[in-house]
Amino acid sequence: MPLEEGKREKGSFPYYGASGIVDYVAGYLFDEELILLSEDGANITDRNYPVCFLASGKYWVNNHAHVLKAKSGYDNNFICNSMERKDYTNYNTGMAMPKLNQEVCRRIPVACPSFEEQKLIGDYLRSLDNLITLHQRKYDKLVKVKKAMLEKMFPKGDAKVPEIRFAGFTDAWEQRKLGDMMNVTSVKRIHQSDWTDSGIRFLRARDVVAAAKGEEPSDLLYISKEKYEECSALSGKVAIDDLLVTGVGTIGIPYLISNSEPLYFKDGNIIWFQNCGKINGKFFYYSFTGEQIQSFIKDSAGIGTVGTYTIESGKKTPILLPGIEEQRKLGAFFTGLDNLVTLHQRKQGIINSIPPWNA
Repeated sequence: MPLEEGKREKGSFPYYGASGIVDYVAGYLFDEELILLSEDGANITDRNYPVCFLASGKYWVNNHAHVLKAKSGYDNNFICNSMERKDYTNYNTGMAMPKLNQEVCRRIPVACPSFEEQKLIGDYLRSLDNLITLHQRKYDKLVKVKKAMLEKMFPKGDAKVPEIRFAGFTDAWEQRKLGDMMNVTSVKRIHQSDWTDSGIRFLRARDVVAAAKGEEPSDLLYISKEKYEECSALSGKVAIDDLLVTGVGTIGIPYLISNSEPLYFKDGNIIWFQNCGKINGKFFYYSFTGEQIQSFIKDSAGIGTVGTYTIESGKKTPILLPGIEEQRKLGAFFTGLDNLVTLHQRKQGIINSIPPWNA
């Protein structure tokens, strides 16, 4: 039963829709564990969101989810997990919008073992769901902590010192322009005809964006070792603690060179900051995620349809610098936070990658 958004009285009871909780309201319709199956929405076919999930306690369900209850001899949790793993392509009755109508739902088959085995499987999967939730909460909390600490451990606005510092550091940070400290450039152009399936890794701007999200593109690109050596003889080779920054698309995303493995990238799409030991590499990377540099990049990108971050803008990019030892400590601190974030992200991925059974 739906509640129009403007007429909902805010409260503490979950209000479920096709993909889970969409709001919290003052009243409830149900006070028992039930199975909710999406009635409509792209998640039925695209599977970007759960299709089937359990609800328990006191809650409200709108008209975009079917409400199911396992009969005697069947376990709610087992049935729910079986339904979540179904391919609903053949059960979709919608034209413009995917839809599962009630009559079709009644005919969806579910293979069931004995009730005792259902319980064991259901309890096992519930424990996995609890682990996923645990790591998701830890991940979300760490992301918030990192964001807050970036704001407090780097100076804001016109300030020359941050709100929070490591003990023993009191000197004001120094404002510099990156073009005054290092060479800001790009590389000799590589044409699409030079791309290969193996050899030296070739980065595009979207590969840098994916790396920042902890993702791995499915279409990795390479160039031959011979082409790499030919172009690098003219452009030079990236070195440890150099920074590559996206100049098109999602601009201003940094990629730190952390090892001596050969690497090449797309000119014009990526700006190359040749650090040469001027700035601690990890501090350099996290400075580019902070408010000062990101605000500068946004302001300098222009107001056109597609903003760009250019070599000239890169040279003018301001950076606030503490002493090298404070840089090192800040870089190590935020690297530690990122390692924890990645740990919980990977644990979620491992649990989620457990293959479904044929339900």
